[in-house]
Amino acid sequence: MIDTLSDIFTKLSVEGTLYFRTSFSGKWGVSVPAFENVARFHFAHRGDCSVRLPQSAEILHLAQGDLVIIPHGAAHDLISGPDQAHRTLPLDRVLETSGYTGQGTLVYGSEESQRDTQLICGHFSFAAHAQHLIFDRLPQYVHIKNYGEAAGRWMEASLRMIGDEAGKSQFGGDLIALRLSEVILAQALRCFIETQGSNHIGLAGFADPKLARALAAFHNAPANDWTVEGLAREAGLSRTGFAVQFNAKMGMPPMQYLTSWRMQIACQWLGKHQASIAEVAARTGYSSESAFSRVFKKEMGLSPASYRARA
Repeated sequence: MIDTLSDIFTKLSVEGTLYFRTSFSGKWGVSVPAFENVARFHFAHRGDCSVRLPQSAEILHLAQGDLVIIPHGAAHDLISGPDQAHRTLPLDRVLETSGYTGQGTLVYGSEESQRDTQLICGHFSFAAHAQHLIFDRLPQYVHIKNYGEAAGRWMEASLRMIGDEAGKSQFGGDLIALRLSEVILAQALRCFIETQGSNHIGLAGFADPKLARALAAFHNAPANDWTVEGLAREAGLSRTGFAVQFNAKMGMPPMQYLTSWRMQIACQWLGKHQASIAEVAARTGYSSESAFSRVFKKEMGLSPASYRARA
C-alpha cells in the first residue's frame, strides 16, 4: 500500500534539482528570481545567513542546520545579514561576477573575510498543471530549524552527505546528492504537517488521524467507487461528521477532493503515457469515456484529447 504523500509526489512528478553549494563570505546579497512550478530550498550546511521575502518584507534568520523552502517559487533574497536587505545583486550577475561555470562551489564575497556561509541550494519541480492542496495551501515559506535533528538522525546524516557530495567532481557525486535532495522535500513536508499542519486549512486533514485514514484509502485505490459513506467508514466517523470535518479541515467537500485528484491522475496518463481515453477513464473510476470527458473538460478547461495532443 502506497502512502498518501508518496502517491502525491509520484503522480505530480516531483523532481529535485541542485543548483550549487555556496561559499559566501563578508557582506553579500543575492536576489533569487521567481520561477513557476517549483519549490526552492536552501539548507545552511555551515554558517548562517538571512532570507528576505520581498512580498512581505519579512526577514528570517537561517542558522546553521536550518532548512527553508519557498513553496511557490517566489522571488527572494539571500543576504549575509539584515543590513544587506537592500544591497543585493541578481543571481545572474553573481554567477557572472564569480566566474561560476556550473561545476564545483559558487564562491562569492570578500576574500578577506574569515567567515563563510555554505548553503546547499536547489529546487523541486512539478509537472505542468500539477495541483494539490498539500502544495497550494503551504505558507509563503516553510522554515524548519535544526532540520537534521528535527527530521531524525538518518536525515542529519543524509544532509551531511549532500553537503559532502554537492559541487564536487567525485564519481557519481552529483547523482547521489540529487537523489538525496529529493528526500528533503518529502521529509520536510511530513515534519511541517505533523507539527504545524493542523493550523492550515487544506493541510489539517492530513494531520488529523481519522481523516488521514480515509485519504490514504482513497489514494491507494482512486478508481474504486468511492462515496462519502465509504470514506466515512474508513475514517471511523458518521457520514455527516466526516463530511463536516473534511470540509472544515480541507476547505472543500470530500467528493470535490476526489474529483480533483482523479483529474491529476488523468493528466499524468494522458500526457506522460499518452494513454487512450478509455484507459484513463477506467484508471480514474469512471464507467464511460463520455462521463470522464465531461468531468475532465469542466475541471481542466479542455477535452482529454486536446490535452493529450498538447502534451
